[in-house]
Order: sequence, then structure tokens, then C-alpha cells
Amino acid sequence: MVYDLDMLKAFYTSYKGKIEGIRAVLQRPLTLAEKILYAHLYNESDLKNYRRGEDYVNFRPDRVAMQDATAQMALLQFMNAGKDAAAVPSTVHCDHLIQAYKGARADIETATQTNKEVYDFLRDVSSRYGIGFWKPGAGIIHQVVLENYAFPGGMMVGTDSHTPNAGGLGMVAIGVGGADAVDVMTGMEWELKMPQLIGVRLTGKLNGWTSPKDVILKLAGILTVKGGTNAIIEYFGPGTASLSATGKATICNMGAEVGATTSLFPFDERMAVYLKATGREEVARMAESVAADLRQDEAVLEQPEKYYDRVIEIDLDQLEPYINGPFTPDAATPISEFAEKVVLNGYPRKMEVGLIGSCTNSSYQDISRAASVARQVYDKNLGVASPLIVNPGSEQIRATADRDGMIDAFERIGATIMANACGPCIGQWKRHTDDPTRKNSIVTSFNRNFAKRADGNPNTFAFVASPEIVLALTIAGDLCFNPLKDRLVNHDGEKVKLAEPEGDELPAAGFAPGNEGYLPPQGANAEIKINPDSNRLQLLKPFPAWDGKDFLDMPLLIKTQGKCTTDHISMAGPWLRYRGHLENISDNMLMGAVNAFNGETNKVWNRLTNRYEAVSATAKQYKADGIGSIVVAEENYGEGSSREHAAMEPRFLNVKVILAKSFARIHETNLKKQGMLAVTFVNKDDYDRIQEHDVISVLGLRDFAPGRNLEVVLHHEDGSEESFEVQHTYNEQQIGWFRAGSALNAK
Repeated sequence: MVYDLDMLKAFYTSYKGKIEGIRAVLQRPLTLAEKILYAHLYNESDLKNYRRGEDYVNFRPDRVAMQDATAQMALLQFMNAGKDAAAVPSTVHCDHLIQAYKGARADIETATQTNKEVYDFLRDVSSRYGIGFWKPGAGIIHQVVLENYAFPGGMMVGTDSHTPNAGGLGMVAIGVGGADAVDVMTGMEWELKMPQLIGVRLTGKLNGWTSPKDVILKLAGILTVKGGTNAIIEYFGPGTASLSATGKATICNMGAEVGATTSLFPFDERMAVYLKATGREEVARMAESVAADLRQDEAVLEQPEKYYDRVIEIDLDQLEPYINGPFTPDAATPISEFAEKVVLNGYPRKMEVGLIGSCTNSSYQDISRAASVARQVYDKNLGVASPLIVNPGSEQIRATADRDGMIDAFERIGATIMANACGPCIGQWKRHTDDPTRKNSIVTSFNRNFAKRADGNPNTFAFVASPEIVLALTIAGDLCFNPLKDRLVNHDGEKVKLAEPEGDELPAAGFAPGNEGYLPPQGANAEIKINPDSNRLQLLKPFPAWDGKDFLDMPLLIKTQGKCTTDHISMAGPWLRYRGHLENISDNMLMGAVNAFNGETNKVWNRLTNRYEAVSATAKQYKADGIGSIVVAEENYGEGSSREHAAMEPRFLNVKVILAKSFARIHETNLKKQGMLAVTFVNKDDYDRIQEHDVISVLGLRDFAPGRNLEVVLHHEDGSEESFEVQHTYNEQQIGWFRAGSALNAK
């Protein structure tokens, strides 16, 4: 089935003319990202050569996608916008609130009961405002989008950081906070700084144990977790044609781990084949009719250094499987060096659980290659040393894998098949161990491996690899096992070597739909109910406008040390239940952040009580006394998820300023949208001047203007003062959000 066919026809009918108009004005060859971005300008009359990394641009995306955890806050904001319906095709996907525990059937039944209030709210709001709704068990948002909605040349925003998964079908798909999604759904312009462009040239062809996942695992090691910030990663070169559409999606998906705005591949036959296999022959034909403009111009391919801000070369012929981690997705190690790294660093060598799935690696090709390794356990009379957990990406994938014998192959080696949902990848894993705090190692095919993310244990060393490598290590139970060269001893005492994985790009018999789980909107008659006594849902009240004064004498709430991701700022796991209740979820604010003054988490000095207390409890006391506070942080503050709760919670608890060495893109935007002041050190060494008992002022807000620095004054406990400049990236519109109290207030 083709959803939103009229929108797609209108898009492809006008696309060629738009590209011709862009060339006529810009007078130069175009990269693929530029074609799609300029074709989606909010006003075509604004067409000009925008400066990458500098100019803010207003866009008109084609659609919006939301997952259930972030959709709650997005839809609560949308309800305050006064609109009768979403202005663009939009969908909600119930994939985050299902806990991985006993298995698919039991876990979905439990989730349906425990989350009934939230699911009913999401269903009814979706129905009321013309939004498509995918029920629990239908699949992970990004896999469902790829199977049903993504289209070459399109532009989408999604309230999840891994929205770039749709780049596997040549779409500019960008992760955003809920307030950004509301802009698009209300038909307003959506603002983005014109991204820089990183070109990745692929040559050769993957072989043996190497998979598309290894492309992005290697690239993460090159770029680091912030190397792609405010940039689009655009793949090109002959190697792109050798990758399946779902393999391309895997690579684009995990581009979020290097901070990239999005990633995308040029349209090719592999994409057309995938569109046809998923029932979208008409979309494939329309894309093929404008295929030349769904790729980079030839001049770009001939001289990439001239048209990209940075060019990286990866030879797929020479690429090894990679294993990344622990604790950060950019700690990249080729498998030939990994055993030495394990021993040298003293990582727990025993591999205790293998986990396959997530939005990154749950396609038919992923499952089939992993299943080919699983079958060798019986074929070669081997044992399996570690438990295996599998999360199919969608009901379509699950039903097809079941029909084709793959689910049986996993279950025969003791695997637990979980729901078609995110599960352990986002902390929704009810794990049982002999000691939930001891050091241990797991290997996953997920995208993130931050401390405590999967199971809440800070001593779980989580590593990221391809599904086939995960399966091989699960069989061996040993992090030092290298399936490319090592042998295992079977039940007959024979040394046997695992054969290279094999798998089909697409099912020969076509996809089996299974129980689809889609509910189309019913219209304006849907009644929306929120119990005022609910602890899961809470109507939003507008944040107060700026009072026109400088921020004076703010106590330091916390000075964080080291990595401070959105997981540290607003934890997931059990806290997901409060994603629709701002007051309740604010109790987790910054509870995972490390206090630079004592090395502990959720323990900060409260100047009102003169003792150490939880971060949120301290902020609540300051708020009750009418006191604003400030948070100070290091590099890439807000790395990770798109969850705007990490910005809304400090706003709710009267935190006025976040001062960091640098910000992750999505989080900085979320802070601005909620009326927060997000500033960075001009001299990063000034971070060291901030003391635990400081009272801090930010001056210059009356003259707040683009490009104009502000002044921070530190009032130390001994009566001395220091001052330094801080900088910001606010434009006039964003300063308007700050003055109004939030972007929603300014609408």
C-alpha cells in the first residue's frame, strides 16, 4: 500500500522543475543534500547561496514521524497550537514503552495494560488531528517508516535521533524535539542552520563477515561522537551501489552517533528494488523518472573536494568487521585488534548476553545473515555459551522471518524473541542477573552503548557490532573470539570454524504482512481525555516570558564532569512512564550527571540547606523560593537522543542558563525552543574557574543580539569576583523565543 499518494505525486511532478530553478540561481553543480534541502525551502523566493554552518534557513518538510515516548510531549504542545489537523502527513509509532522481559506475546500484553492511558491518549489525539497511529507491536518507528513512508528526495523530521535511518532511501530525515515537530505539523516554517557537508566516498564491495554496520562503526572512530555536528554525511562513489537499501539505512541510522544532522545515499536500483518489494512500485517509478536529480551532479563526483567540506575515503574491499565500545559508540576497533584491546584494558572477557535488533539492524537481510550463523550451531554440533535476545524491527519482518524459518533457527539455540520494539536498546530491558551491579560484558547490534543505557548497571560493558558478529560471539561466549580465524570445539571434541554468514537482501517469497497494527485517523469527533489526577499525563502550561532583566546571583546547580548525554540529563528506562507528565519526569533531571566537585551522581550542594541533595530536589527548592539556577557542562552537552524532556525539565525547574564547552545539535535547538539560554565558553579553560559555592550572573541580556557576546560574573564564596565572556548562536527569531518564554509562546 502507498500512503499519502497525492502528496508523493505532487512532490515528484514538481521536483525536476525545482532543481532546474535551483541551478539557474546558484549557477553551480549540486550535491544531493543541496538538491533536497533547496527543493524544500519554505519560500521559494528565498532561494540563494546559503553559507554552510552559518546561515539559518526555513524549510518545509514533507512529513513528521513520532515515537510514543516523545509523541506525548509533542502532541501536548500541538494541542495548544489551535489547529484542527496536522498540516503534513504525520504518524505516531508505539515502540518505546514495551519492556523486554518474558517474550513478545507476554510483554505486549503487559505493555498494553500498563500503558493503556498513554496509548489511548496517543490514539485519540492522532485520530482527532489526522495523524496515522501504529499500535504496540507494529514495529520500531524507523523500520516502519522505511517500509511504508520514506521516499527518495523527500524531507522528514522525526522526534527521535535515529530518524536519519530513512536516508537509506535517499531521504533527508532529521531528528528533532517535539517543538520542532509542532512547527512542521502546524504548517509553519521549520528552521535549521544550513549544514556543512561531509562526503564519504565508498569503493569496493563488502565481503565475508563484513557488513554495512562496519562502515559506520569505522566512520564513528574517524569522526568521533561530535565530528558530524551541524553536518550532513553524504555517501557517494561506486561502493554505494553494492549496498542494499536496508544496509544503507543502517549506516544512516547510526550517523546520529557522530552528531550528524542526517546522512543519505544517492538513489539507485537497490532502492528501487526495495520500494517495489514493500508494495511501492508507483513510488519507484516516480523516483526513476527524476533519477538524475536524486543523485549528486557528475561534477561533484569528479571533484568531491571542491564541493564537500570534508571528504573521507572507505574501501569496502579492505574493511574489517568492527566492535565499538565500551561506554561510547566511537571507540572503534577492528576485530583483528579487539582481543588484544580486551586483555590490555581488562574488560570482562566473558560475553554474557548477545542482543540483536533495534532500529539499526533489524531488517530481513540482518535477520537472515544472523540466522545463517545460528543454524551452524546444529550443523556443526556446537553449543551456545551465552543467552540471545532478538527484537525484530517490525511485524512485517517478524512474520516473514517466522515464515522463512529464521525465528525457529534462533529459538533452537535458546533465543528469546522479544516484541517488535526498541526494548533493551533504550533501557527497556528487565534483566535478571546474579548481581545487577557487577562488571560484565554484553554485545549488541544497537547504536548506543552509554553507561547504564541497556540495563541500568554502570558496570555493564556494552559493545556494538553487526548482528552476525553478535551471533558469533554469543556462540563463543568470549569477547576475544574472532570468527574470521578462530575455531570452536564442538560436542564431539572437533575444532570447527564458523562459515561466513549468508543472507538474502529481500525475501524470495515476498514480505508477509502479519498483523499490521495501523489505525487511520477518524477525524474531529475523537474525544481526548486527560485525568487531572493522572501521574502519566499532564496538560502543559506556557512557560513564563523573560522579565527583561539580566540573570543575577544564580546559584550553581551542578557543574557536570565528562560526558553528559540526554541519558544523563533525563534517563529513560523506568522514567519513560512519565514522558507525558512534565512535573513527574522532572524528578529525574540530571540524576545521571557526574558532579565535578565530588565525582558522584545526583548529589549537589544545596545553598538553602547547606547539605548535599538530589539535583532535582535542590532545583525544586530554589524554584519554590523564586531562585533561578545555572548548569555548567563540558563538551557535546546533550549528546544522544532527541528527547526534549532534557530541555523542558530544567526549564520547568527554573534553571535559567546552560553554560557548556559545546552542545550537541538537537539538544541546543531544544533548549532554544523552550526559552532557555544556551551559551558556550569563549575560552574553554574558564570552566575550571567555576567553584562549587559560586553565585553566578549573566549580563548583557537587555542587548541580547546575534553575534554579541554576553558576560558571566562569578561571585566566589570568599567575596572575590571573576568575569569572562560567553558566546551564543541565537539568531533574531530564536532571541524572540527566549523573550517570549518559548517558541510555542511566540507563535
